[in-house]
Amino acid sequence: MSGTKKAATAPKRKFSLNDLTDSNMLLLITVVVFLLMYIFAVVALGGGFRAPQTFLNILGAQAALIIGSCGMSVVMIIGGIDISIGGVIALVCMSCAVYLDYSNGNVFVAVLLALAIGAAYGLVQGFLVAYLDIQPFIVSLAGMFFARGMTTIVHTEPFNVQNEQFVALKGTRITVPGLGTTNRLGNYIDAYIEIGVVVALLVVIVLFCVLRWTKLGRNFYAVGGNKQSALMLGINVKRTKFIAHMICSVLAGLAGFVYFLHVGSGSPSHASGLEMNAIASSIIGGTLLTGGVGNIAGTFLGVLSLSTIQQIVSSLGLDQAWWTGITVAVMLCLFLVIQSVVQSRKAKS
Repeated sequence: MSGTKKAATAPKRKFSLNDLTDSNMLLLITVVVFLLMYIFAVVALGGGFRAPQTFLNILGAQAALIIGSCGMSVVMIIGGIDISIGGVIALVCMSCAVYLDYSNGNVFVAVLLALAIGAAYGLVQGFLVAYLDIQPFIVSLAGMFFARGMTTIVHTEPFNVQNEQFVALKGTRITVPGLGTTNRLGNYIDAYIEIGVVVALLVVIVLFCVLRWTKLGRNFYAVGGNKQSALMLGINVKRTKFIAHMICSVLAGLAGFVYFLHVGSGSPSHASGLEMNAIASSIIGGTLLTGGVGNIAGTFLGVLSLSTIQQIVSSLGLDQAWWTGITVAVMLCLFLVIQSVVQSRKAKS
């Protein structure tokens, strides 16, 4: 035998949940909660929950909320908030409806109009928050009131859009291969999604990549985590805040057109309370109100979790509006407690 001794190899360190960042831990919790809720719905309630089309219908109904929640998450990551997005969506719906019906307008121009309204809001609110250092809650509160008021000025009564080009686009469905079902007559029915779902998924993918792999995304997290440290790193904090609010408002404009495409009408009451659902979805998805932590994938799952629990409550026969409100409140409080626990474990470690 050789006199040399084999070097002792260090034992491999076992993986621990403490190794996860706050963002990844909260995302993991959101994934688990969503899966448990949907599995419960499939097993206990059955019926429509077992059909893939039910899930696709949820995506279609919540496409605008997904887009708005993604924008909300960006603003919350930098430590801000924007409660004007529901009003912007209503204003976009009414403006596009009036343009298309009363001017026999073009759908492409209507999309540009929606984005222009969102961009205008982003310019004003972003400037007031970033460069004049006014509290984002106050700025967006004023923006919400202004948007709701302008919606009524544009047109006072709700109405359905009859523009042929828009109606054709609204009725367009994209077939999803392999997810269809066979009805009682033995006929195979293809599963489908609305155009708004494709737009929402593209927004999720693009923002996920921006936040995860770009300098701008890292700047958002740095500003939300500690503004003074971000300044010391050479980050232009004011410009970063402005860009975050611009992204949120432009996405609100896009969400407005997707919402409009889903409902096919203009009304002053459209998207009422959507901003609160967007905040709730972001929190459920793991975005902290204090800033610096958030994940677009988690926000997407947060919207689905919120929608699924509402569907479960409705399927249980609790159709009254207050039951949905109570359920959402309990779920939101649960995730706030979870966030607090996750943050405290990091402080202790």
